[in-house]
Amino acid sequence: MAPERDTYGMKRTTIMADEELLERLRRIARLEGISLAEVIRQGMEMRAQPQRKLSFIGAFKSKPGLPPVDWNADMVPEPPPWRS
Repeated sequence: MAPERDTYGMKRTTIMADEELLERLRRIARLEGISLAEVIRQGMEMRAQPQRKLSFIGAFKSKPGLPPVDWNADMVPEPPPWRS
């Protein structure tokens, strides 16, 4: 269940959305047992968070004591030609 919110600290606003989007949001609300308004607030909170760029630097580091991940990249044989 979603945490209770203090409605006095909120400001009412109006949004426009097509029926297909609203139906998807209603489905989410039903599945999670929360209000449509709460689903919309959660979406706005997600968009308001600072976006971090994905970084893959160091994602494939070798373990200490092992050769680097690309240690044999030069030694890989070239595949045979696809046409004889």
